[in-house]
Amino acid sequence: MDSLRQTVSDACRVLAAHGVVSGILGHVSARVDGGLLVRTRGPREKGLRHTTPEDIRLVDLDGRGDLGEWTVPNELPIHTEVLRARPEVGAVVHAHPPALLVCGLKGLPLRPVYGAFDIPGMRLAAAGIPVYPRSVLIRRRELAQEMLEAMAGKPVCLLRGHGVTVTGETVAEAVVRTLALETLARVTLQVGTDVPEVPAADQVELPDLGAGFFNETQWRALVADLGA
Repeated sequence: MDSLRQTVSDACRVLAAHGVVSGILGHVSARVDGGLLVRTRGPREKGLRHTTPEDIRLVDLDGRGDLGEWTVPNELPIHTEVLRARPEVGAVVHAHPPALLVCGLKGLPLRPVYGAFDIPGMRLAAAGIPVYPRSVLIRRRELAQEMLEAMAGKPVCLLRGHGVTVTGETVAEAVVRTLALETLARVTLQVGTDVPEVPAADQVELPDLGAGFFNETQWRALVADLGA
């Protein structure tokens, strides 16, 4: 439990270091038996860039736990409803990445416009990025269930005028996917919609090299950079 708490704390700081979250907005969670570890707001809140393991608290899927002076995120239902509905999900990231926000507001589709540059990002785009159209604070289970319907079983969902929800089997996978999506959004804003997609014949030459390479190795590098 202590190791996973440290991982969730590191995830918050990695996302902040890469500009995917800023200030006090955004949160990361990881599934545990009987509930989840989630980034909460503490009595000495300094924002996600300064998250500590103490800020990662254990709650059940109704948000109950030994919180002390900490409070759960207003949008905890994003995490709890995803974890209720999708047993394959082990971690959830909710963030407000600026490039993804702009793409959503402009209605720019996130397409597989590059390949070997970032294979996981290309594969996410090729599978389609669903959009939840309501720019609301998802603080009720009913709204989170609406988001899940829009998500349609995909690992990610763009929340128009709001941010993004990203899932993974592990915290590492959810974080790497979030960074890949924001990179794709930044490229999309630069090149526009006229760039052709990677042809299907080329996409088959870009295999999934496995979670050990794409997620865990990249995760270790991201965490190492925090201390550099």
